[in-house]
Amino acid sequence: MAKNVKKVNRIPDAELAVMKVVWAQGKKEIGSAVVIEGLKDTHEWAMTTVLNFMARLVNRGFLGVRKTGKTNIYTVLIDEATYLKHESKSFLENLHNNSFTSLVASLYDGKSISKNDLDELTSFIKEKSGKGS
Repeated sequence: MAKNVKKVNRIPDAELAVMKVVWAQGKKEIGSAVVIEGLKDTHEWAMTTVLNFMARLVNRGFLGVRKTGKTNIYTVLIDEATYLKHESKSFLENLHNNSFTSLVASLYDGKSISKNDLDELTSFIKEKSGKGS
């Protein structure tokens, strides 16, 4: 189970790319070689770069680390769901004054979502509010 934390800091995009690989593995522990392999198709980072990102994630409290021989084994301390909840809440508060309507309107006006997306959202809202069709 991921560590419960009151404050989850936003991580830079490069470190987020590393965490996405870690989270996608679905394991509690992971070696750096697995992360490097998971990034090779999307990022042309040297091994030292990835290791530096992982060290930063340890310092930020997203990963724990223990040494096994010459290998570092990393443990997930903040799971993906916890991070997504925090980032989504922060995004909504900071950019849309906590207005979900403002967010959806912005996405729709910018043609980032379609009528079909709105229909799906309407169904979701009805389901969650107990007003299913």
